[in-house]
Order: sequence, then C-alpha cells, then structure tokens
Amino acid sequence: MTGSAETPPATGSRRGRPRRTPAAIEGLRAVTIKPVEPPSNDIARAILDYILSGHIGPGEKLPSERQFSESFGIGRSTVREALKSLGLLGVVEFRHGGGTYFRGADSDLLPRVIEWGLLLGERHTSDLVEARMHLEQITSGLAAERRSKPALAEIERALQAMESATTTDEFVEADVRFHLAIADAADNVALANMLRSIAALLRVWIQRVMEAADSFHPSFCEHVPVFEAIRDGDRAGAEIAMRSHMQKASARLIETLNEAAD
Repeated sequence: MTGSAETPPATGSRRGRPRRTPAAIEGLRAVTIKPVEPPSNDIARAILDYILSGHIGPGEKLPSERQFSESFGIGRSTVREALKSLGLLGVVEFRHGGGTYFRGADSDLLPRVIEWGLLLGERHTSDLVEARMHLEQITSGLAAERRSKPALAEIERALQAMESATTTDEFVEADVRFHLAIADAADNVALANMLRSIAALLRVWIQRVMEAADSFHPSFCEHVPVFEAIRDGDRAGAEIAMRSHMQKASARLIETLNEAAD
C-alpha cells in the first residue's frame, strides 16, 4: 500500500525468533587474535591458562569444541587445532566419543611445555617434531663414527628390551632408552642434553602411538637398521635409517592424534 513500509525484523532475530546468545564459559579469558601467528596458538595458550587456573582438575573433562568456539567467538576448526596441539604435547587426552580430558599436572612434562614456549605463540608444535627428526639424524650419524664398545652395548641392550617387551610401558621405556643411548654414543654433551630435555615428551608421543598400534613389532623393526648401521660405523646408513624411522613414527603420531580428535 502506498505510503506504508514493512517493519524490519528485530535485530538479532531470524524469521521472528530471537537469536540465541552463546553461554560463556566461566573462568575462560577473552583472546585477542594476533595475525602474526596462527590463531590456534592463542587459543591453545588460553585453554592452558584456563586449565592451570584450577577450573579443570586432573582427569576431568574439558568443555566441548562447540563451547570453546562459542566462548571465543571463533570457528571450531581453530579450537580443534589448539586442542590437537595440547594433545600432541600430552597435556590433554582424547577419548573416542567421550570428549577431551586433562591428563594432570603431576608429571614433569607440563612445566616443560611452558618452558619451551610452544604454547606462547613462539613456535608451532610441528616445529618440535621436525627438530627432533633432525636431532636424531645428527646423533645417529655421530654415534656411528664415535661409538665406544660400552655405548654400543647399551644401544643393543635397549633394542633387545624393545624386542622382549610385553607391555606398552616396557616398550616405551626401552624405546626412549634406545634413543638416549644413541645420543650418548654421539659423544656430544650438548646434543645429548637437548634430546634429554624432551625425554618426557618422547614418552608421551611413543606411548600414544604404541597404545594405538596392533603390535610393537613394526616399530621395533625400524630400530634394527639404525643399530646395525651404528654398529658397522656407517654414518650415512645410520642417518638414512633414522630418518626413515622418524618419518614413519611422526606420521603414526599425527594419524593417532587426528583419529582421536575426530
């Protein structure tokens, strides 16, 4: 009709229905996303602050991806990436169909997470995976050139312990022992200390992969050519064997993490 106008819908409504206001999570601080780093870094940092402030106890369930997403005002994919980073570091664990849970702060891993600055926006979690790959290759090559008889014997004992392991815990301890023994055989204190500084993280990674594996045997078999090359004094062979093992182990780690978070 001439001279009339439709009344516009109320702000925040859709088809006449009020838009639902997302409920905020009490104790979760607001985040200002910095364009110089991935948004997931800020989110991971904020979630870690939320956990450590006492809102989530050891073994307790975290809010859902949807709840975090609505409270932060960001997409769920960014929250998912942040939670994957925390999972990769062993801070949280994913339970199929059961959500995400805080693993607890009673291990020596959590202080190192903060010390490394991985969740302070300085580095991607994947950077540490890459750094470990290169570090392990270097120590393997040096071990092939410098190993002493006692050092070689320790590497072999660790390998034998992996082969005879009947539980995941036994295999994980033997696996970590194998890599640290190689670092010692490299006869470079700085490199050995660098690898030892992430020993707690290695245990988390290996534990995650082995718990998801059908058998320890494939992983054990990847270690054999590394030992043989070191024993034979073959630096190039040791580096190649270790690179192959690291690539396969890292792929298994990412796969298990992705499956758990889906």
